[in-house]
Amino acid sequence: MATNSAIEWTEATWNPVGGCTVISPGCTNCYAMRLAHRLEKMGQKKYAGTTRVSGGRAKWNGRIVLDRNALDLPRKWKAGKTIFVNSMSDLFHEGVPLDFIQEVFKTMVTTPQHTYQVLTKRAERAEALSAALQWPNNVWLGVSVESEEYLWRIDCLRRTSAAIKFLSLEPLLGPLNNLNLTGIDWAIAGGESGPGARLMNPDWVRSIRDQCGAANVAFHFKQWGGVNKKRAGRVLDGRTWDEFPRISSMQRLHFEARS
Repeated sequence: MATNSAIEWTEATWNPVGGCTVISPGCTNCYAMRLAHRLEKMGQKKYAGTTRVSGGRAKWNGRIVLDRNALDLPRKWKAGKTIFVNSMSDLFHEGVPLDFIQEVFKTMVTTPQHTYQVLTKRAERAEALSAALQWPNNVWLGVSVESEEYLWRIDCLRRTSAAIKFLSLEPLLGPLNNLNLTGIDWAIAGGESGPGARLMNPDWVRSIRDQCGAANVAFHFKQWGGVNKKRAGRVLDGRTWDEFPRISSMQRLHFEARS
């Protein structure tokens, strides 16, 4: 677990699963593939054999590693943290069995001092398994949407029982001018970074920001991206956008669920 994450919208990362599979265009330049390859060379068993090298680049090969030793790590933190769950994988990957997902959720349920951010591209599996999982207020669920082709993931998210629902519109690969933000509490937008980063049109980001404003949805702009993301920065129209979901949004969802 990293206790000081460089990711702008979280504080720490927790990875009970290693390995993944490319599933859509947003995965093409995934930083986790490169990092997993480096970690394997450094001797970290969790990432051993999870990537292959093709065209001079590390890519996921589909091997999934369940790290049961990592399940108790959040219990060792007494002070509350905001924790990104599986920054190096996808908890709802088809290679992760339901009983292991339930063990991850048990840890999250029994550590209410933390806020957990679970992010997936496997929105359909998250929806299918939602009824078999506990969803306390401190467990948020998000889906990644990189282009209009994957807007359907938001519908799957809406049908889950998560108290807070969020969108990761990153890497943003095209315009999203007709977002249905009903039931959504938070949207994160950002450009791709690292080797081979694809360019993002600033108007794509402005459209998302304006739609969030009209729908009263918290908006967070992570980065412009590019090969040197630090130099590109994260200022949009003269300011940074660091909004987070409000407690009132959580309460509203639960009142609606009871009605």
